[in-house]
Amino acid sequence: MEILFILLVVILISCFSFFGSLYARKYQKPDALIGLYISFVLISNIVAYKIASFDLGFVTLYATSGVLVFSITFLLTDIVNEKFGRKETHKMIFIAFLTQVLVAFVIWISISLDAAPFWSGQSAFNEVLGFAPRIMLASWVAFLISENTDAYLFSWFKRLTSGKHLWMRNAFSSLPSMALDSIIFTTIAFLGVQPILPLIFGILIIKWIIGLVNIPFMYINRNLLFKA
Repeated sequence: MEILFILLVVILISCFSFFGSLYARKYQKPDALIGLYISFVLISNIVAYKIASFDLGFVTLYATSGVLVFSITFLLTDIVNEKFGRKETHKMIFIAFLTQVLVAFVIWISISLDAAPFWSGQSAFNEVLGFAPRIMLASWVAFLISENTDAYLFSWFKRLTSGKHLWMRNAFSSLPSMALDSIIFTTIAFLGVQPILPLIFGILIIKWIIGLVNIPFMYINRNLLFKA
């Protein structure tokens, strides 16, 4: 996947945040933002089991294919934090975590059910949706730590800067949290199974690129949230 296509995909996915902000401004509720957040988390979990190659032109990076979608969740936590505060952000993160557990449970039940004798897709179904317990655990642990860290840092920088310098609290909350997520997830999921250093490096660099690309989106969303 080449760099221009990666940027185009990130921009298109990030544009969904505008709908959430417009809804939040009209109804003064984070419902749409929470819905987008949960959707992006679940999508990234489902596609995270493929390790993809990303050609940036000068270097080729390796990362889970869910990195493009999951990285946008940090933008959404910052948007909710900016408008509704840290308490509402932590609530959103907890709801998303419970949803992940529920989805994993339902998928496990579906896999456990006996297949109809005329249905030949059981092995493919298991291959695609049969989440390895180790990867699932890695995803949950990394998610809870990194997303809550992002919420805390964003709120802390907002107090520190008296609500000014949005780019600073967006970047300085998201980038360290992305690093935490990359290190925790990759280590728990792939240590002893895959070469984790190239994966950590690849996932981290791609997340940081997306985090920087999303800074203008943060400004646009703030204008949408607070526009008179």
